Amino acid sequence: MGLLALLLEELEKTWGEEVRRILDDIRRRDPIEILIRTVLSQNTSDKNAEKAFFNLKEMVKGRYEKLMDIDPTLIEEAIKPAGIYRIRAQRIISLVRTIYERYGGDLSWIKKLSLKHARRELLNLPGIGYKTADIMLAFYGGKDILPVDTHISRIAIRLGYANKRNYEAIRINLEKEIERGKKALAHLLLIRFGRTICKSRRPLCSKCPIKKRCPYALRQEVT
Repeated sequence: MGLLALLLEELEKTWGEEVRRILDDIRRRDPIEILIRTVLSQNTSDKNAEKAFFNLKEMVKGRYEKLMDIDPTLIEEAIKPAGIYRIRAQRIISLVRTIYERYGGDLSWIKKLSLKHARRELLNLPGIGYKTADIMLAFYGGKDILPVDTHISRIAIRLGYANKRNYEAIRINLEKEIERGKKALAHLLLIRFGRTICKSRRPLCSKCPIKKRCPYALRQEVT
């Protein structure tokens, strides 16, 4: 069994039940909500992203098409807690406008198209990169793909699955060791692991369930 598979097996024993509930909750969300939350979550804390989204949702009462007509400065003010609010506001407005003008506000095609074709279409939306596209595919579309964030990239490098932050290379290498149908679950488990144990600064290697086999943890012992 590879290191990643071993790690996921241990993480699932510890957090599996709770993380599955979170996964079910995310999959019940409106797809535009998932998109907006993802934009707001980039390079900020969960707490700040959640506050910014709550402000925005309250402002439009859950009717995201209203974002096309609201004064951008009001949107900026609502999402200030997330930071870089002017750029985020323009990105959100552009996304929502494109979704309504191109698809009539309906993103159900993500579920109907093949993973490859749905991914290509998502990447054609303004401001959408691989991570956001893959989050939509995994959590709304039900596709079996692993979205890669900074936590997962860091874990991959420390475990020896990559030597630099190359999104596609990391995703492909990690997916080889993830059970079919479990990539969305693996995404959430690895993020929690990265936030609580395999942290960027001062990782808690002593609490890692695979510390005796992890190349990074073993190097720390030597130094």
